[in-house]
Amino acid sequence: MSQTDNPEMNFPRGLEGVIAAATKISFIDGQKGLLLYRGVPIEEIVEKSFFEEVMYFMLYDKWPTQQELDGLIKKLKDNMEIPDRLIEIIRDFPKTTHSMDILRTAFSYLGGLDPEEDTQTPEANYEKAIKITAKMPTIISAWSRIRRGLEPIKPDPELSYPANFLYMLKGEKPNEEETRIMDVALMLHIEHGMNASTFSAMVTISTLSDLYSAIVSAIGTLKGPIHGGANERALKMLKEIGSPDKARDYVINALEKKIKIMGFGHRVYKSYDPRARILKEYAEKLSQERGDTTYIEIAKVIEETMIEKVGKKGIFPNVDFYSGIVYQFLGIPVEDYTPIFAMARSVGWSAHAIEYLENNRIFRPRALYIGPKERHYVPMEERK
Repeated sequence: MSQTDNPEMNFPRGLEGVIAAATKISFIDGQKGLLLYRGVPIEEIVEKSFFEEVMYFMLYDKWPTQQELDGLIKKLKDNMEIPDRLIEIIRDFPKTTHSMDILRTAFSYLGGLDPEEDTQTPEANYEKAIKITAKMPTIISAWSRIRRGLEPIKPDPELSYPANFLYMLKGEKPNEEETRIMDVALMLHIEHGMNASTFSAMVTISTLSDLYSAIVSAIGTLKGPIHGGANERALKMLKEIGSPDKARDYVINALEKKIKIMGFGHRVYKSYDPRARILKEYAEKLSQERGDTTYIEIAKVIEETMIEKVGKKGIFPNVDFYSGIVYQFLGIPVEDYTPIFAMARSVGWSAHAIEYLENNRIFRPRALYIGPKERHYVPMEERK
């Protein structure tokens, strides 16, 4: 039966539940609140590993030997610096430009500089994935400082990937605790199945375009406030509420008006997001250590009220709800929250793109036509 023969044909809006590809990279059980990176629970990943090691594991599907890990870390450090010309380019943008727009432009520029841009061998793509991830923190921190009237800082080859980001962003080397918390946040954001930005990257790579273009597509998709920008809006909500005693009424009023509470609910999870549990612990820890518990107390009241009112519908905190509190205590400007997501997720985007190319088929879904079946040209003199 053709599409026009059955105009009432049902279809899943937003491709919900549609299987678009097979993957070995991650698995999510939304009912159980389970997230696996290549079969390993996210809780075990965060407890026992660190960003660079997990990056290798996600790209190459094996835990690295010490020599392999040292090699990856060296490549990351060797590729962290960005061209002076790129710094000049981003200086020309208005200070109000969204950080994700800067990232999108930067990788379009960097792709043109890479002599291997259009080489599609797995080896070349792995090297490009490393270059892309290496330059993420440098671009993000450079624009953050320029936006704030400060000079960019070059990466320090003695620092780890998460420590370098905080150093380049703030101008002072982070302590061990700050580095570890940044490390955890990055690990939690490396990968999360067939989300919108990952799918965007895969659609682009399926045309046999280059990996830089796939990453640019993903960055543009992640910019959207209902995908990557939710943690910014969640923190703004906490600031708007102001005190714990106002939180419950705020939630109830918002629910009555059908206003979305940012940081709650997920297309995949119908139980507590395991990443949110981990970040909640760090948010509580930092709040106590810094002697400022206002935000975490507001957040707890919101969580309790939301679970009471809509928990039966499978609406619980997601990764975005507590990440903003953590980043706030790390001294990260709110405008940089979504780029941090991109910095880590560049690993997952690259891994999926490279995996998909192993058995590539260009994405070409159909659309259900619901317009009129017969119309005719109307001459100019008859138009109203």
